[in-house]
Order: sequence, then C-alpha cells, then structure tokens
Amino acid sequence: MSGILNGNSKEEPMHFGEVFSVWQTSVMARGAVSRYQAFLNHAGDKDLKKVLNSLIDQAELEIKECDTLLTDNGIIPAPIMPKRPDAKLEDIPVGARFSDPEIAAHIAADIAAGLVACSQVMGQSIRVDIGALFAKYHLTKAALGVKILEITKEKGWLVPPPLQIKRPETVEA
Repeated sequence: MSGILNGNSKEEPMHFGEVFSVWQTSVMARGAVSRYQAFLNHAGDKDLKKVLNSLIDQAELEIKECDTLLTDNGIIPAPIMPKRPDAKLEDIPVGARFSDPEIAAHIAADIAAGLVACSQVMGQSIRVDIGALFAKYHLTKAALGVKILEITKEKGWLVPPPLQIKRPETVEA
C-alpha cells in the first residue's frame, strides 16, 4: 500500500471522498452554468452581466478540469446539460423577472458556498494535484466574491446584517 501513494500525485488512486467531491463539483458547475445563463437573460446591469459571464467561464473550466480528472481515473462524468436559449429582458414579464439585486445576492451566496466546498475538498484530499486544483478554484471564487461585494455596495444593493454602530464602553477589571 505504501508504494501506491509515493511519487507522482496524478498516478495515485483517488479515494472515494475525492471521487465524490470532484464528481459533485462537476455536477454543481453544470447547474451553475444553467442558472447563470438564465440570470444573464434577466440581468440589466452591465457590471452584473460581466460577473455572470466570469462565473460561467469559471464553471465551464471546472466542468472541463473535473471531467478530465474523472475520466482519467475511469469515472464517468455526469451528462452535459443543454445550453439555455438567449432571451431579451423586455420579453420577460416584470412579475417573472429576477431583479439585479436578487441576482447579485444569489451569486454572492453561491460564491460563499463554493468557498466552503473548495476548502472541504482541499482538506480531505491526499492527492496533491486535487488539493491544488481546489485551491485554485478557491482563489478564483474569492476574487469573484470581492467583485460582487464591490458591485453590491456600489449599486446600493447590499442588505447588511445589523451593524454595531455604538460600541459598549470597555470596563477595566
């Protein structure tokens, strides 16, 4: 057994947790591409659309890299989802539209969940290449998270939790 885990990380077998995490990431990225394509149809703000396009590009990269990793290890990836058709914002009834602030909040939550998921895979991985791959995803998601936070603040879309304006006086004991 000790010989199996020596040498080139890419030649080491994946353990069941790594297999599931890589497969799950690919599946989640497929859903993200579909969701973000739909959000692009609803979004009106150009900055928000840029972030959505960046998120789609990142999700497509994750699908490609995770599916390659799975295939190289004899695991069949999940089926590809069809691309959503483009729609014009004006064609979507007002009551059925997602607003830009709703879209921004949703993608911010997605990014936060993605950061946690990447950290979990990094922590469970014994293959260095898989840990490094998810560290790369983590870094990209963190940068996209900063971008969406900046946009939500700039546009006035951020709904902060209760803020501590008055701080209690400290008492020396």
